[in-house]
Amino acid sequence: MASLIKPPAVAPNGASVSIVAPASSAQPERTERGLAALQSLGFTHKPGPNALHRGPLYFAGTAAERLADLHAAFSDPSTSAVMALRGGYGSNYLLEGIDLTIIATHPKPFFAYSDLTGIQLHLLDKLGLPAFHGPMLAADFCLPDGMHLDSFLAALTGQPYTLGPAEGLRVLKPSAGRKTVTGTLYGGCLSILVSLLRTPWEPATANKLLFLEDTLAKPYQIDRMLWQLRAAGKLAGVCGIIFGEMLYCLSDGAAPDLLDRAILNALDGLDIPIAIGLRSGHVSRQNVTLTFGVQAELSLGDEPSLTLLEPAVTA
Repeated sequence: MASLIKPPAVAPNGASVSIVAPASSAQPERTERGLAALQSLGFTHKPGPNALHRGPLYFAGTAAERLADLHAAFSDPSTSAVMALRGGYGSNYLLEGIDLTIIATHPKPFFAYSDLTGIQLHLLDKLGLPAFHGPMLAADFCLPDGMHLDSFLAALTGQPYTLGPAEGLRVLKPSAGRKTVTGTLYGGCLSILVSLLRTPWEPATANKLLFLEDTLAKPYQIDRMLWQLRAAGKLAGVCGIIFGEMLYCLSDGAAPDLLDRAILNALDGLDIPIAIGLRSGHVSRQNVTLTFGVQAELSLGDEPSLTLLEPAVTA
């Protein structure tokens, strides 16, 4: 991973946010509610020229249009942050064409998750731009309880913060040797990480404090993806793993703890602390912002906690 290029901190008092749709289109009413919620926090917004396109297929415009919006969002001097409209599918078509010089010259916090994991980790691995794994406009801001305000503002302004049981975090397996580990926080949507294996954008998960989340994947599918990551050497040296809420990762009629047991089966033999339940990414409510690329501490003592030890922005 490249040395970090931390973007300037962003205060909500009038700062403008560029809205982009690098993957799929969103329902207009969800977009309008999201824009209103962002404005209520003291931000202004600037949708990209193609951000509200619908089509071709399930995309929010052609790959060229979506890429142009992404480049314009970062290079626009009138905006301070970039936020994805939603995930869906399609941002993989942008990876080959991303102009890293534009992003490096105009670094900004980029809020996204899900399908955008590939772009976020590409910018982190190649440029050192921290990834803001957090709420998106028409996926979370549009909901009454869709975003976790404290972590969102702390990540933007560079304040330290700690997450714990209130944000869903619980112990899945403590380490026999260590209750607390420190490392570079890294990760995103599990299925996207797996889809990038053996491509030029293969994620650099080894030797990290890993966060993994997904939705609508059955326990055996989660098991299979973890097996694949492990077989590909992507869990080598990992100091700890935090799983997300794993929304709707259930099997009809199965025991409630089947997912927990499937994860432990796939990770059997790894003597590292493993936690689960942290609401970031695909969540039922209050989407927590995590900043990948910075140092973080996972503690699985009496009360589990994840502490972001350094800011992802500069004052």
